[in-house]
Amino acid sequence: MIGISKLYCGTVEPSDALRYGRKSQKLPSHLLQFSEDKKPVVVWNVTKKCNLKCVHCYAHADSVGTDDELTTIEGKRLIDDLAEFGSPVILFSGGEPLMRPDLTELAGYAVEKGMRTVISTNGTLITHKVANELKQIGLSYVGISLDGMEEVNDRFRGIKGAFRRALEGVEACQEAGIKVGLRFTINKLNAKEIPSIFDLLEEKNIPRVCFYHLVYAGRGTKLVEEDLSHEETRKVVDLIIDRTADMHRRGITKEVLTVDNHADGPYLYLRLLREESPRAEQVLELLKMNEGNSSGRGIGCVSWDGSVHADQFWRHYSFGNVRERPFSAIWTDLSDPLMRKLKEKKKYVKGRCSKCRWLDICAGNFRVRAEAVTGDLWAPDPACYLTDEEIGIQEK
Repeated sequence: MIGISKLYCGTVEPSDALRYGRKSQKLPSHLLQFSEDKKPVVVWNVTKKCNLKCVHCYAHADSVGTDDELTTIEGKRLIDDLAEFGSPVILFSGGEPLMRPDLTELAGYAVEKGMRTVISTNGTLITHKVANELKQIGLSYVGISLDGMEEVNDRFRGIKGAFRRALEGVEACQEAGIKVGLRFTINKLNAKEIPSIFDLLEEKNIPRVCFYHLVYAGRGTKLVEEDLSHEETRKVVDLIIDRTADMHRRGITKEVLTVDNHADGPYLYLRLLREESPRAEQVLELLKMNEGNSSGRGIGCVSWDGSVHADQFWRHYSFGNVRERPFSAIWTDLSDPLMRKLKEKKKYVKGRCSKCRWLDICAGNFRVRAEAVTGDLWAPDPACYLTDEEIGIQEK
């Protein structure tokens, strides 16, 4: 993820991360992306069941779910291992995680084990009662998905009223005193909604928003043709930067991030150079600390059935199952060729990626997106919108 507010607006300096030794266990959550050890943040898809019908769901979630979910006991065993392994964050996702009856128990157990615990949800099931329970267990953060204002969001979510209920979930979290933010997946069908999302941040006093670039996985593979063109992506990223900077100038503090396209880092740095910003070199230092895509290294995924994946989008390849071996053993076992290569993926990327001057701060971007389009997981990421000149393989 690329922290637009951190980098462009200067809310974080390189010294902030260095002060904590860049160790995952010591860094505050807003600095975690700059860790040196890259202990994996783990997404646990606790259930396949969901009360909505989102057209871009990477997990193919549905109203039925599956009967092979990890049990509560197995889940706590997983949490024990992750805590001992040093994973700094566990993110409960789904499906819709709040459809799992023991979610509060599991999340509370993770908090007790010293893990920063967050939930990724559609927000529609967060009542005041649920929000108060989540507050009581010490939950760190709730990310609520909105893909536009009411008409557009409800079309994406497949259920009328989803937008209204999600906002009620936001308000319930705020009243309970839980940090809450928005998650927005960008594509051609909703890119025009981004200004309204920024307006909503101010209107509802929401402190954080993550703008996700589309990843071609699950039902999202059907939206490949709806992904932004490179030129459209550049305009959207500029819009996000501009609106973030505008709020910052007006003294409105919001955390704004873009996620799942690490070309955003060099693009932001090049913009700062064009603007002759004195922050440019500090931003480059922070981007080097960030290291770009970390699938299979700094982020991992455990599915509802215990399967371990490189990230939440790479569900077609499993490294093993936590019912058979601990996550920590699977994650550090380099006998699997893909796991070994993902740990040092910069050696294996091909084409323009292999020659790119930004490889050290992008790490080849999303391999799963390259595989979805080309069939070759080491091919260049088709969503990289930087020109050959910008990546240094063509002279001016």
